[in-house]
Amino acid sequence: MSKEKKASVIDNSTKVLLHTCCAPCSIHCVDALRSEGLEPVSYWFNPNIHPYTEYRNRKTTLEDYAKSIQLPLIVDNTYGLREFCKNVIHDLSGRCFYCYDVRLEQTAKYAAEHGFASFTTTLLVSPFQNHQAIINAAEKAKELESIKSFLTSRADNYRPPYNRRT
Repeated sequence: MSKEKKASVIDNSTKVLLHTCCAPCSIHCVDALRSEGLEPVSYWFNPNIHPYTEYRNRKTTLEDYAKSIQLPLIVDNTYGLREFCKNVIHDLSGRCFYCYDVRLEQTAKYAAEHGFASFTTTLLVSPFQNHQAIINAAEKAKELESIKSFLTSRADNYRPPYNRRT
């Protein structure tokens, strides 16, 4: 009698594209998603990070971390600081809104092109980010790209590490 091997295949319904700003912010997001039976796929697209050494350090740290926890990682190596600056120079106080839009639109576009039914972002971890603006940008991107869902309900699940410290 032969034993059948089960292939370890991730069903598309369990894959979530996780826009990732840095490795530390991804830790709890990955744990929270995995605890719900979802399999995050990290997506690096952060044209706003400067100086370049900070951009490179965050990306390298994420690559190392992803490898250590067997987290699939997609890296968009576009260093778009010039484009980012060009688009925010006349409204520096609104730069965060532009940044949320650009990063989440690109994430939703990638998700749509590669068969992801949902996406979310590590930006929801930080107590220093405007969560409602992030959610609004993600919902807009979701509609533009016809993605099934943006996992906004996970926002509260991403924050416990910060909540424990306060």
